[in-house]
Amino acid sequence: MIARPGDTEQTLDLPPGYTLVALRELGDAFARACEIAPEAGAGTLVWVRRYDLVEFAVVLEPDEPLRSARRAFFAGMNALSDAIAAHCPPEREVTFDWPDAIRFDAGLLGGGRLGWPAECTEDGIPEWLVFGVILRAADMAHVPEVQAASGVSLLGEGFEMVETDAIIESFARHLMTAFDRWNERGFEAIAQDYLERLPKSKAGERRGIDVNGDLLVSLPAGGGAPARDSLVDALGRATWYDAQARGPKFG
Repeated sequence: MIARPGDTEQTLDLPPGYTLVALRELGDAFARACEIAPEAGAGTLVWVRRYDLVEFAVVLEPDEPLRSARRAFFAGMNALSDAIAAHCPPEREVTFDWPDAIRFDAGLLGGGRLGWPAECTEDGIPEWLVFGVILRAADMAHVPEVQAASGVSLLGEGFEMVETDAIIESFARHLMTAFDRWNERGFEAIAQDYLERLPKSKAGERRGIDVNGDLLVSLPAGGGAPARDSLVDALGRATWYDAQARGPKFG
């Protein structure tokens, strides 16, 4: 791993193949990763050193059209949930809200984002993708108690401060494992892992992820085409993300 020039010293222990870009507290990992992705290349991980948030983004270089390449988002979400689960207190549950929110014991912890070149067509192979993550690391002292009750933080849920950085390091390893799993067993293995952490809205419903990343839901007794929830539209809404505060919402 090579450290790129940044605003803070390198402190993350990332696996070989990753390049670290460290930013100061006011930096924006997702925006910076999208900005430098064309030159930085795959494996570049941009990290913001903050005590209150775990914030980072990684550059990917897909080899398939944008329409299907966006499914890399699910590999990123799986890697993130596996990393959290590896460091969390026992018997605690990590789940998703479709498609991009992370919940820990039902409380909103944060979520993932996906970026791609604006000029890339659905049938074109994108030069890069960026998977970004923000998790709430510490409780916010200025947030009213009633509002804060609908969100959770890593430290508030029993994680140690040292584990907030360890989650990023663990994510990097789990992401490599996820792509290896994809290559060996196909995307269906990634979809299955993701859907296991996505609670069902109705008993007996059957779910799948289409080649373009859309969520497909059908009931055993139902006929016709399954209900479809667009991945692109849902990512655009990013209902877990507070753009003004640049962090996870409470609720």
